[in-house]
Amino acid sequence: IVLHGRAWGELYVARQAGQPVFDRADADFATVLAAVVASGIAQTERLEEVRKLAFTDPLTGLANRRAVDVRLDEAMERHRVDATVVSLVVCDLNGLKAVNDTHGHAVGDRLLERFGSVLSLCGAMLPEALAARLGGDEFCLLTAGPPADAVVGVATELCDRAAVIELGDGVACGVASTGDPIGPVRSARRLFRLADAAQYRAKAARAPGPVVAGRDGEVVRLADSPPKSAHDRRRLRGNRP
Repeated sequence: IVLHGRAWGELYVARQAGQPVFDRADADFATVLAAVVASGIAQTERLEEVRKLAFTDPLTGLANRRAVDVRLDEAMERHRVDATVVSLVVCDLNGLKAVNDTHGHAVGDRLLERFGSVLSLCGAMLPEALAARLGGDEFCLLTAGPPADAVVGVATELCDRAAVIELGDGVACGVASTGDPIGPVRSARRLFRLADAAQYRAKAARAPGPVVAGRDGEVVRLADSPPKSAHDRRRLRGNRP
């Protein structure tokens, strides 16, 4: 079986004892069959590559916003069925504009890549967590299952590690979890709104650690009454249906 000009594998055919030996027609059929198998494998690889491109941020290699939307909808369905704890950590990388303005966008991209690596490492501390770049300087971690305290602990570790990234200025981090007293959460949009409000609060206060919805009394109020200014409203708040 030849794939991309190289031997990928071998196709073996056999007959029981007493049956006629293979002839040229059989060999030709086996050649055609091997080509069909190779074509199927190549098509599967192409489909996987398309799927990867559709759900992956090209700069950091993390999941993208589309992947988060799909996974979060699935997680919220689990929450509605069996009360699975769903948690969302929303992060805003501080100082990216200053780095871009001072050192250029290539250096800014490297800062995004470094933070993406830190986010991925921290996400690995939580079972099946999805680490993603939402766009620009916005990132998130999504979990379904781990308790809220475990997620907050990882968010704290993330803030600590982000604080020492070269040329960075730390990260504003907000957490919302159905495992905390944040009221009924019936939709992915509501959880995003709460996590985003917590992140907004963290950024405004330049908090060194995460701000957690339900543990900071202002967050739920902010989520219910978002800022009027278009500059202050986060993209997350209005993008979901």
